[in-house]
Amino acid sequence: RAIRINRVRSANEQGRFVRLWICRKIGRLRTMRKLSKIFALIAVFASLAAIAAEKPNVIIIYTDDQGSVDAACYGSKDIETPNIDRLANAGVRFTQMLAPSAICSASRAGMLTGRFPARAGVPSNVSSAKGSSGMPASEITIAELLKLNGYRTGHVGKWHLGYTPETMPNAQGFDSSFGHMGGCIDNYSHFFYWNGPNRHDLWRDGKEIWRDGEYFGDLMVDEMKSFIEEKSDDPFFIYWAINWPHYPLQGTSKWREKYKELEHPRDKYATFVSTTDELVGSILDHLEKLGLRENTIVLFQSDHGHSVEERTFGGGGSAGPYRGHKASLFEGGIRIPSVVSWPAKFPKSEVRDQLVTGCDWFATFAEMTGAKIPEGHHLDGKSIADVILDNAASPHNGQFYWQLGANPEKAKWVVRDGDWKLLGNTSENVRPEGVTELTKDDRKLFLANLKSDIGETKNVAAENPEVVERMLKMKEAYAASILETNAARKQ
Repeated sequence: RAIRINRVRSANEQGRFVRLWICRKIGRLRTMRKLSKIFALIAVFASLAAIAAEKPNVIIIYTDDQGSVDAACYGSKDIETPNIDRLANAGVRFTQMLAPSAICSASRAGMLTGRFPARAGVPSNVSSAKGSSGMPASEITIAELLKLNGYRTGHVGKWHLGYTPETMPNAQGFDSSFGHMGGCIDNYSHFFYWNGPNRHDLWRDGKEIWRDGEYFGDLMVDEMKSFIEEKSDDPFFIYWAINWPHYPLQGTSKWREKYKELEHPRDKYATFVSTTDELVGSILDHLEKLGLRENTIVLFQSDHGHSVEERTFGGGGSAGPYRGHKASLFEGGIRIPSVVSWPAKFPKSEVRDQLVTGCDWFATFAEMTGAKIPEGHHLDGKSIADVILDNAASPHNGQFYWQLGANPEKAKWVVRDGDWKLLGNTSENVRPEGVTELTKDDRKLFLANLKSDIGETKNVAAENPEVVERMLKMKEAYAASILETNAARKQ
């Protein structure tokens, strides 16, 4: 076209014109290529912005009686947990995540409400008998908070927070519920056998159902997938309270064969942990298959330390370097494995050593999802969003409180103040090899400095009377605040 237009020009002029025309075309082509790359980047950033603006789905996976270090990402050498490790690689792992309590019901109440369990009306375990009340209906759960924020809410697995219509999951903010209401069940018959009379305990939305002979792990996975796949424009929240590796230790034959050389009862416990891990992996795979993983927050956390009860053969789990176990407020009873992942927003393969607690998830998920906490509602937990995102300091300034029991004078209790930890009315069923048995004075008050003695092997209360005095005053203030809340609830 350029040659035709410029026929009257000399050959040299025509050649020069053609070369200029070609250069301009090449320049335009390069510009177009650059623009296409820019537009592609804009599309990527727009997509990421859309994900950031979209409310994330939230899944809480709350295991039962899992030891402080019983995952490969926590240093376990004899238990395989590729899916817990997969979450850690895709998110943030905590080394000082402290459970709300050292027993089942209280821990769950503290996590779901963001309050000290004693303040939430669940200072200890709730009865597994039908008709027993539990967490007061006046408490606000994460499910209720997110439901008001446009979420579909589901409960799968263990409840153990009340066995009356007013205290079962559907009355505590969950649109759907599938699982057992008591502390544990046989995973095939779905009966509670641990004190008579033997009673069946499998429920869907407040109605008893029967699935005789079907493995409860498979039933939970099917329920999870069904809820996730439900057609809806709303984001979802699922509280998946896996009742494992709590007794009865009924892992699959695949893992029994894998761990047959481990000593009893570690072999049975390890089998159940890896079976649990496999369930987690099936749900992570399902989220990825549906394209939902990128914008789904997945929290994996144990409710407290490992059990040393007779029903679990006296042990099997491990607290690693920590003293204590389930029902004990030494570190081994409350320092738990915890990893959280949100691929669209959270850092990957990072570790946080700050003091954080299971009570913090209520405020954290409120912030992450844009949910508004009712004005004047008292929380003991605080958002740890900045800890996760920016490795910021703990919002607790090193201070927290535990009370296992309703009466603060008789209950087991703990006050943390920085590296100092003061335990009152403490006890233990098993102690690490080489550690001296608790004396009467130790049981009354036990002071440890976790910086110099992470294993809490020595009571240094006598050497630090001013520290004990200061922390006793803190304890009195915490206990008085809880009593005030409970008195107001009764009124």
